[in-house]
Amino acid sequence: MDSTRYQRGQEALARIHGHIGEGVMTALGDVAPDFARLIIEFPYGDIYSRPGLSPKERQIATIASLVTLGNAPTELRAHIQGSLNVGCTREEIVEVIMQMAVYAGFPAAVNALMVAKDVFEELDKVPEA
Repeated sequence: MDSTRYQRGQEALARIHGHIGEGVMTALGDVAPDFARLIIEFPYGDIYSRPGLSPKERQIATIASLVTLGNAPTELRAHIQGSLNVGCTREEIVEVIMQMAVYAGFPAAVNALMVAKDVFEELDKVPEA
């Protein structure tokens, strides 16, 4: 294992997803530790850590991609939360999802908007520290 790559990945994962990302990796580690390591190293250590796009721009691209897939609500939920963590506004997230109706169709956009609505409502219930 390349410890630098893994460390970069952990840092990117924490920056985007906070403690939630650690929980997902721990849960995956229980059933597929090699897969959890690959997620940390490749997407987060190699791709999300690259220069050229800001974390916010990468999250916008990720949301757009997940909406067009149309079958990844768990990942979409995580990346909507992650996009808020790196500076996207709720309005920007909604606009990205609406834009994807042109390419992925209205059902995919409606499903994604419902995921976003759930995330926003959950955040609104959390008392501020």
